[in-house]
Amino acid sequence: MSLSIGVQLYTLRDEMEKDFKGTLEKVKELGYEGVEFAGLFGKEGKEVKEILKDLSLKAVSAHVPLAELLKDPDKVLKTYKDIGLEYIAIPYLPEEDRPHAGNFDHTLKNIAFACEKAKEYGLTMLYHNHDFEFDVVDGEYYLDTIYKTISADLLQAEIDTCWVNVAGLDPSEYIMKYKDRAPVVHLKDFVMKGRAKKENLYELIGIDKNAQQSKEEFAFRPVGYGFQDFKQIIEASKQAGAKWVIVEQDRPATGQSPLESVELSIQYLKGLRL
Repeated sequence: MSLSIGVQLYTLRDEMEKDFKGTLEKVKELGYEGVEFAGLFGKEGKEVKEILKDLSLKAVSAHVPLAELLKDPDKVLKTYKDIGLEYIAIPYLPEEDRPHAGNFDHTLKNIAFACEKAKEYGLTMLYHNHDFEFDVVDGEYYLDTIYKTISADLLQAEIDTCWVNVAGLDPSEYIMKYKDRAPVVHLKDFVMKGRAKKENLYELIGIDKNAQQSKEEFAFRPVGYGFQDFKQIIEASKQAGAKWVIVEQDRPATGQSPLESVELSIQYLKGLRL
């Protein structure tokens, strides 16, 4: 079974904001087959669909915050349905929605509601993890609690292999744990000195605009240029029934542009002959 290769456009967010279509043209030229959105930069769904059609790029998925989905689910879901994508992923849970805040049952109900609404539009919801979901609550990782509470016909997994590794687990083993429930896998590479303090890591994904990466105690890298064993991850993704692998690099390595980063990633992946 072969895997299709896409790119999470959060990686190219500055380029997308400046030149939406031109950036997608470059993505296509590099050899990517599909894209995963992180915002539409003021574009309408049907307009985006036409751009992707002209470029022969597949709209795989979109990262949409849970709060945005809950605020106006019909409007949001119709927009992404108009684009023609198959999946919508909850990208991140803010601290007030996590178990330690004391209202996690409510969070789970909100996720389930969003999943049910998405199904009405013929869309499948994904949950995209970080490392904090591997905190143990009531004897299990609360990422597993999410998947256990909400059935597979409503919620599928989008496993981010970087954050699984940062949490201290083997990404390949965790992908296999959700065999036939992980259609989209995030390929993200990194380097880390020792076990970096977790509270510093999220400065690097755009939450803290004053983040510094100069010490490189933790830094993102193009796929194949860091710690991850991607040969094993790719094999696990195939065995688990994944359809897509998505390149994501939250920040470019020092001295590289985001476009240079995604070019290095796909060159590496092409060498693996997915």
